[in-house]
Order: sequence, then C-alpha cells, then structure tokens
Amino acid sequence: MLVITCPNCGDRPELEFRCGGEAHIARPQTPAELDDGQWGAFLFTRTNPKGVHAERWIHQHGCGRWFNALRDTVSDRLIATYPMGTPRPDAGAGAAPSSPASPTSQP
Repeated sequence: MLVITCPNCGDRPELEFRCGGEAHIARPQTPAELDDGQWGAFLFTRTNPKGVHAERWIHQHGCGRWFNALRDTVSDRLIATYPMGTPRPDAGAGAAPSSPASPTSQP
C-alpha cells in the first residue's frame, strides 16, 4: 500500500485519496468569448509529461480537502504535497518530500 502525506492530516493510506487531474490550470478570464474549439481545449486538453507532474488530489475519506502533489509519472513516486493556493515547489531544489510511493507494511 502507498502512503500519501495529506498537508492537513499527515501520512494516510492511498485508499483515502483520489486524483483530480492536472494542477495549476488557469480558468479563462472571459469564457463567453471562447469558441467551441477553444472551450473544448480548455476542458479536455492537458499535459501528459514523462517525469514530474503537478496534480490535484482530494483526501476523500479523511478531511475532504483538496491539495496539490508533485508526482513522478515514470516511477509513480510522490515527491511533495502542498496546500491548494500555494505555489508549486521546485522539485529540483529540495521540495518538502512526501512519503515515497512504495509498498509499506501498514495495512
């Protein structure tokens, strides 16, 4: 089982969380001015990098709050978790580490 660090509750088992997609997506300033193609691109087009990726997560079976996480898509390792509304930490400059996404002996 993976252990994920919730910024509000601490280390918890992965079964309590759900991923909500890419983080730090800016909503269009004037959505009424977008045509269907532009609106569709905003809603459905996301990056899919190989490497470190910022994602939104919800602690669904815990505090119920959203937070952001940096996850390496190659190893599936969580590098850092941080509250919503805070800037993305630099993964290469010693970001506050989260629990690694590796098996543990916890139930």
